[in-house]
Amino acid sequence: MRDQLEQHLTSLWRFALVLTREPEQARDLVQATCVRALEKTALYQSDSRLDRWLMTMMINVWRNELRAARVRAGSGTVDAENVLSFDGAGHMETNIFASQVLTAVAALPEAQRETVLLVYLEGWTYAEAAQALDVPIGTVMSRLAAARTKLAAMNPHDKAVRKSK
Repeated sequence: MRDQLEQHLTSLWRFALVLTREPEQARDLVQATCVRALEKTALYQSDSRLDRWLMTMMINVWRNELRAARVRAGSGTVDAENVLSFDGAGHMETNIFASQVLTAVAALPEAQRETVLLVYLEGWTYAEAAQALDVPIGTVMSRLAAARTKLAAMNPHDKAVRKSK
């Protein structure tokens, strides 16, 4: 299990950063998820996907932490420019765009943020995301539609393009 966990640390970190919005909390969440995974190794079904099992576990760990702290929203934001590296002209444009996307996604409500991450960034199906989030598939679809609407409203260039059509 330890070797398999290492393969998924990047995805876990990315998801934790979206959930918590703070690098320190994200690090703690990844660690708590890995500890829980190691403790619950016997419950893992080898015919299922480990990444799905870990992400579902992370969501549950995060929600438990929120309940325990009586906090319903993330505190602080992730400064995407500090998270992304700017190591060359070719990568700079990509990193700037990624920074803008991360900033916009970070501004979404938590439920929409986690749904966007699972479906669009991690490539999960609606059904897989619904199962992990413990919501009906229609809720996943609704959250994604609302997130797309909010993200489009945040992009002034996109508005200008739509008005000119």
